[in-house]
Amino acid sequence: MNLAWRDVQHGLGRFILTCVGLSLLLGVVMGMVGIYRGLVAEALGLVRSAGADAWVVEAGKRGPFAESSRLPRDTRDAIAVHAGVAAAGAVVYQTVEFPYRGTNLRVLIVGAQIGRPGSEVAIEEGRAILKSRSEVVADRKTGLALGERIRIGRDDFTVVGLTANATSSGGDPVLMMTLRDAQIVQWQFDPSAVRRETARDAPAGGSSDLVSAIIVRMRPDASPDGVIGSIARWKHLTAMTAAQQEEILTRSVIERARRQLGLFAVILLVVSTVVIGLIVYTMTMDKKKAIATLKLIGAPDRVIVSLILQQALAMGLVGFAIGATLIRLAKDYFPRRVVLETSDTAILLGIIIMVCLIASVFGVRSALKIDPASALGG
Repeated sequence: MNLAWRDVQHGLGRFILTCVGLSLLLGVVMGMVGIYRGLVAEALGLVRSAGADAWVVEAGKRGPFAESSRLPRDTRDAIAVHAGVAAAGAVVYQTVEFPYRGTNLRVLIVGAQIGRPGSEVAIEEGRAILKSRSEVVADRKTGLALGERIRIGRDDFTVVGLTANATSSGGDPVLMMTLRDAQIVQWQFDPSAVRRETARDAPAGGSSDLVSAIIVRMRPDASPDGVIGSIARWKHLTAMTAAQQEEILTRSVIERARRQLGLFAVILLVVSTVVIGLIVYTMTMDKKKAIATLKLIGAPDRVIVSLILQQALAMGLVGFAIGATLIRLAKDYFPRRVVLETSDTAILLGIIIMVCLIASVFGVRSALKIDPASALGG
């Protein structure tokens, strides 16, 4: 006969409620880890989807995602013919807000030249951009529908395609358009003083011919360090590898968020340990007379220790299973992306088992101190 199981059956309702309460706490811990993974996925998503071997930006800048960068578009032509370069594409990144259905929709505008690096996107519904003007591909989180017409600045655009999980490091959904359209939008959303300054050299369309960065793809036989070093010698440019761009994003853009989420996760794990310890201690005290009776009839200490350990582990595992199920069901309703990886879940399960073992120490020590003679009391 398993004493732990019989005791759980005796107070099944209380045990289930305890596991549900604990599962909410553990679900929050898993949610913290998933939010952190989501921050990393959002920050690196655009960088990796561009498929760049190198990024070229304005001199002294750390890339188009960490800070603003402006380059003349014809810089792409000079880089495209550089030794070791297979292809180069100019791109524009601009965060804008525009009226939409009675509120403001905040998006990251991504402008790229059709058929050049930076224009590729995984279409889930509809088609890619084919016309040079007035067509956009939107991430599903924008809430835009296929075929819907929207007004950004002074121009109207038609949604011709939908994609998924295309967001900025700040969580803003992406709206892709041609480079020409993005330059016009960028110029329209610039402060008036900047527009007046750039309008002197602006083309007929009303937008200065500036881009945020140049995406470079190298030839298979080219030396990345050699090409980047050569481009970096141009005084008005900064060149960096894709790995360096990713490091900038993870180390500077989301570093504080990572530390804060990690700190909260550790605090919640400590709280979980204390909570499980208190619950196990309370359950042990409720069974004080039963444990004393077991000692009186000669039950060895290992039977009592096994009873407490099994109940603590059962609480932790059942609570973990319920919490994992709840967070997986709710993750799509979070405003930011939540990524739940199997490896993180396995590591957290191991931590919870250790937490249960540590927390059960309080109950075990109390149980071993119970006097068998107390079973004969009233």
